[in-house]
Amino acid sequence: MLYQPAHFKVEQRQAALAVMREHPLSTLVSVGGGEPLLTHAPLVALERDGAVRLLGHLARANPHWRSWVDGARLTAIFHGPDGYVSPSWYERREAVPTWNYVVVHAHGTVTVTHDSAAKERILKALIDAHDPPYRRQWDEMLAADFRERQKSAIVGFEIAVDRIDAKFKLSQNRPPADRANVLAAMQDADPARRALARWMRELAIAGERSAS
Repeated sequence: MLYQPAHFKVEQRQAALAVMREHPLSTLVSVGGGEPLLTHAPLVALERDGAVRLLGHLARANPHWRSWVDGARLTAIFHGPDGYVSPSWYERREAVPTWNYVVVHAHGTVTVTHDSAAKERILKALIDAHDPPYRRQWDEMLAADFRERQKSAIVGFEIAVDRIDAKFKLSQNRPPADRANVLAAMQDADPARRALARWMRELAIAGERSAS
């Protein structure tokens, strides 16, 4: 269970989906044989009629999937931007360092597929999401037997998501002046912290809209 203080909890589904799509390399977590099992895999997040599905594949040689009987529980963790927050950015000197970050935990049930056509759909969803120009090469320039050999080396899976926990730790617990200072410092920092600054702005705008 993700520790979510109320001020860091984000309920907006679209914000969580944006993180999942911008940072698709997930950490898959399940339990098998009494041990936690973990694998890192890119996923495609699809939403239709309010339902969220995650598509991906693992190497057939990876033993993790063998514990996934259909309907098994699985969590996919998406790691968004993160960065150090210096206490020197606060108005009061009596302060300590911290770390801001964005994470999304998507929980659901998993279905594994060995069907070639189903794996083809999953692969094309991943290609279309991450490398659209490669789609023509996959479809038209690679021999059918080569594609089948590649597919035979993987298993496809789909996670039917039934709960999303989104935690955006972005200095919401600090006074307005401190938040403004953190935002200013983040905007002039490295790309990851600039991404945190973008989320600080977007959540502030969303909060203003919901309050109006």
